[in-house]
Amino acid sequence: MISTSNLSVQFGKRILFDEVNTVFKKGNCYGIIGANGSGKSTFLKILSGKLNPNSGSVFIEPGKRLSVLEQNHNAFDEYNVLQTTLMGNTILYKIKKEMDDLYAKTNFSDSDGVRVGELQNQFEEMDGWNAESDAASLLSQLGVGERLHSMTMSDLDGKTKVRVLIAQSLFGNPDILIMDEPTNELDFETIKWLENFLINYENTVIIVSHDRHFLDTVCTHISDIDYGKITHYTGNYSFWYESSQLALKQRTQQNKKAEEKKKELENFIARFSANVAKSKQATSRKKMIEKLNIEEIKPSSRRYPGIIFEMGRESGDQILNICDLIFNEINKPLDFTLNKGNKVILYSKDSKITSKFYEIINGIDNNFNGSFNWGSTISQSYLPLNNDIYFNKNINLIEWLRQWSNNDEEREEVFIRGFLGKMIFSGEEALKSCNVLSGGEKVRCILSKMMMEKSNFLMLDEPTNHLDLETIQTLNNSLIKFKGNIILTTHDFEFANSVGNRIIEIGKNGFIDKLMSFEDYLADTNIKSLRKGIY
Repeated sequence: MISTSNLSVQFGKRILFDEVNTVFKKGNCYGIIGANGSGKSTFLKILSGKLNPNSGSVFIEPGKRLSVLEQNHNAFDEYNVLQTTLMGNTILYKIKKEMDDLYAKTNFSDSDGVRVGELQNQFEEMDGWNAESDAASLLSQLGVGERLHSMTMSDLDGKTKVRVLIAQSLFGNPDILIMDEPTNELDFETIKWLENFLINYENTVIIVSHDRHFLDTVCTHISDIDYGKITHYTGNYSFWYESSQLALKQRTQQNKKAEEKKKELENFIARFSANVAKSKQATSRKKMIEKLNIEEIKPSSRRYPGIIFEMGRESGDQILNICDLIFNEINKPLDFTLNKGNKVILYSKDSKITSKFYEIINGIDNNFNGSFNWGSTISQSYLPLNNDIYFNKNINLIEWLRQWSNNDEEREEVFIRGFLGKMIFSGEEALKSCNVLSGGEKVRCILSKMMMEKSNFLMLDEPTNHLDLETIQTLNNSLIKFKGNIILTTHDFEFANSVGNRIIEIGKNGFIDKLMSFEDYLADTNIKSLRKGIY
């Protein structure tokens, strides 16, 4: 168990937490959510002891060990992979290091021998003699093969480093596990392994993540940061989101009787509980949602953007034809035709391949052979992975968005502010300079641009990067409703599975093209063998 007592945090005049009293219990997995800037990562740093609150305290049950997923991916660059993993169990590693240092002494004394004996007893009690084999097994399960175990961390690519750091945080079965954005840079297979691990984990887990499917799969509780407080809600993210939206709707229904509102909430809980019971993620350790007191359901104060993609004209039957297209990142040419209604999930284990494909079909990169042809009725809008080139001018957001106006009406400030307002750039925020925006603000600006363009073909390369859960949820719903064509690359499973109806996966040595849902694509055993062949 870990708890906080009267915990307060303030930066200047800004109050993040105001006398927070909360408890995280064993056997539960808590998903910490909150708007951008609400203090999610700050709270995790305070729990882990890396940051001190202005007042109040954190209490960890005596004898319990806490482990944290390290966010500084270069923190262990001087160590090898196996060492880094072993360091996850700090007590065990400290004992092992002291023993190794004593054995390495040239003038080994009798007192050193006594000390080594004491350390060996402690080491044996902690099953230390199996530590290296346990760490090696854990690494292998996370896709870090044995040949990498002796390599120095600095020699690994970013994705492999993340896997090692996850192994480090899990090693030794910590009593309290804290993870800040654990799915970043992981492929879907590794995320699935981590989900299954955490589902069966019997200790306390506290997670910050923008991956809704991950939160839905592993969380028994959602911990909402709002108004400087933290409130626990039983259930996963989808339950929290849908119930808070229902409560918000009910708050506006002044004429509806209290009994009718209560019945509506009870029906919602029963319906959601039935879905949970049928889901693959349901486990005996999860608290069933039907136990929830309906008084716990409260409307959220979140501000959700207004994202609506309209089409200036409907597309014809000719959409996009790719013919023998080949570029430096792949060895075999691409050849496929997109049809009306296709919403394509473009996926690759190498993000350079997908980004290069987008740049080619958008006329940004001409270093390729083969051809691509757009239908004559097609108009395109593109959200790139790297959007910095759009924000290198020192102009305010109104002037920035005006660059893509098509007529005098669209150049009017009231019109421009309308699109910015939909993306929560209201009042003075619309006058801030575009070259000082955060990553999330830049993506919201690009989305404003795409809405104003009214294209019938949308291309989005990792659109959820930098976005908060509120914007991700709204964008997801908007793309589901969009009537035109889409090519989407994302590491958000919920996004991919709910939007896509066609999967095109590109590897260095070939591609796979299937009309099916993303979930079915990943689960198909025949496709799994094909996927191995294209990398």
